[in-house]
Amino acid sequence: MRTSDVLGIAFAQIRGNPLRSFFTLLGIIVSVAFLIAVVAIIQGMNAYVKENIAEAMVGTNAFQVRRSPIQVGMIDDELMSRIRKRPRISEADAEAVRAALPDAVAISRQSGWPTPMTEVMWRGRTVGSIMVFGITPEYQLVQDYRIQRGRPLSEVDVSQRMPSVVLGTELAETLFESVDPIGQEVRVAGERYTVVGVNEPKGRVLGQSFDAYVLIPITRFEMRYGRRLTTTISVKVADTADVGMMMGRAEEAMRVAHGLRPTEDNDFSIETSDALVAFWKQLTAVLFAVIPAVVAIGIVVGGIVIMNIMLMAVNERTREIGIRKAVGARSRDIERQFLVETIVLSAMGGVIGVIAGWAFAFLISVVSPLPARITWWSVAVALALGAGIGVIFGVYPARRAARLDPVTAMRAE
Repeated sequence: MRTSDVLGIAFAQIRGNPLRSFFTLLGIIVSVAFLIAVVAIIQGMNAYVKENIAEAMVGTNAFQVRRSPIQVGMIDDELMSRIRKRPRISEADAEAVRAALPDAVAISRQSGWPTPMTEVMWRGRTVGSIMVFGITPEYQLVQDYRIQRGRPLSEVDVSQRMPSVVLGTELAETLFESVDPIGQEVRVAGERYTVVGVNEPKGRVLGQSFDAYVLIPITRFEMRYGRRLTTTISVKVADTADVGMMMGRAEEAMRVAHGLRPTEDNDFSIETSDALVAFWKQLTAVLFAVIPAVVAIGIVVGGIVIMNIMLMAVNERTREIGIRKAVGARSRDIERQFLVETIVLSAMGGVIGVIAGWAFAFLISVVSPLPARITWWSVAVALALGAGIGVIFGVYPARRAARLDPVTAMRAE
């Protein structure tokens, strides 16, 4: 039999029993759709974290010198105990890094993570859960903040410990609405500050606003909250290609500043936005570990259903098999026919599952802040699973059909 004939008969059998074919494929469709949708959402989240959250927290073309690594949540207790013993990042450390990197675009100090959320008030209006960051002026350049109104914080604000504040756009709009905020007096955690500037909006990421914050001089921050909160040094470079080299020079400067011997480990961390992406991927790796088990269960169940349906088809078409053998069909022709039918059936389940998974992922990205990105490898795996199940679970029914005695088969009703 020609391949076209075999495929024609296979599609004719599927068209002749559409409802049975659909329920036969349901297990494969659901499993493949789950695989495609979950992988698309995870991959989309990984890209989103890298393109938005990581750069918003660390900055573009930038790296940070920190007391503790970004992945602190994934560190074991022993290492965490050693991290707690690390010295805090100081102004002297920032000066050492500044001296080692004279060609950096900007070097800043900032404090405020973790900081208790606080309230900001103006004339009886109160907005809660606002992040307060104590910064040096260069931090606004590292984070690519652009002033919408007024001016940024200056060196004078820091050196004189001025009660000046720059607001995020969302906070300014909520507090002042149509009133010009510049020059207005607000209360931050009960203390009075004068609004000197409002930054342009950065938008929202996964429902989290990056415009609900206040920036105050780091000296004023330390007066209010003390110096025990984590201080970070941020460095912005002109070219991404120079980040690695700059990090090496900053590491040397920090080791000298802390008096570390060559055999001693760093008592600080130097990280880029890639560290946050890596931390996120560690979290999603747990989900990736669960996916194969869930998909495997659905695929095996779907394969067993296909095998049972094909065995039923062999019994229903026993007389047909006998007639074909009587007119010259060989056993391998019969075996190939039923095997191809099984493969076509399961492959169709894989294709429908890919389409359903893509549609579900797209729907999730439309109705929620979760992004979704279909990857070629997940589609290839899904289609290979569909066809592979047809081969594995189609062999037994096909061989059973091929072994039927033509005389006995032709007598069947």
